[in-house]
Amino acid sequence: MEQIHKVKSISIWVFIIPFVAVNTCLLITTQFHSLIEHQYRIFGSFPYIDGAISISRTARYFPTYLIFKPAMFLTSYLLIKYWIYNKEIVIFFDKEHGYKNKILFFGIASAIALTIHSIFLGVKFDNDLYKLFRRVIMLTFIIFEITAQAYLVAAFYSFRHKLDKHINKTFLNIKIILVSTLIIVAVISIPIISLPGNEFFGFNLKFLKHSLEWNYFLGVILFYLLTFFLWKKKYRS
Repeated sequence: MEQIHKVKSISIWVFIIPFVAVNTCLLITTQFHSLIEHQYRIFGSFPYIDGAISISRTARYFPTYLIFKPAMFLTSYLLIKYWIYNKEIVIFFDKEHGYKNKILFFGIASAIALTIHSIFLGVKFDNDLYKLFRRVIMLTFIIFEITAQAYLVAAFYSFRHKLDKHINKTFLNIKIILVSTLIIVAVISIPIISLPGNEFFGFNLKFLKHSLEWNYFLGVILFYLLTFFLWKKKYRS
């Protein structure tokens, strides 16, 4: 089935492109200080652990936005193709499956939200409504992306017996664990990261928010790396 080959090919790039782009922006901001203006430099930070800097903080200034924005636009395009092909795969194995349209809707909606977020990243507009808009777009991307992933793994699991010759079931189980973890973390953390400011009953949430952002980003794109390993190199149509 050609769609399986396309999904396998796209998925590895959906992992590589944002991973390389985001971490390149991080390296420039924290290590290659000669490339950026002094006020935007960060010293001695590994935000996956210390949460000293957000992803947007590393990506919204020159020259890092020249890396980040094109990478996100390309990722969004690949995500749209990814979800279209996955809907076709679901239909191939179960034409009447109830999740096929939901997979496509939430998948494409998440890609659109990522595009909108990337467009407005770095745009300076000191307005509370604008700040709320950016926060809502980011949360929309997260919710729609995880929802699409959940519907997809649920669909595959529902007809897993038809996929014996096509997939490595270990990776399907790992994807189920990953998506379940992302959902649990989202339910717990979204109320926290949605709070305006960084103070909550005297507790500084800034570093927690940033660390969570970096690790959640990694978890989301790991889904696509697992897709690459999910489908067998050789399969029968």
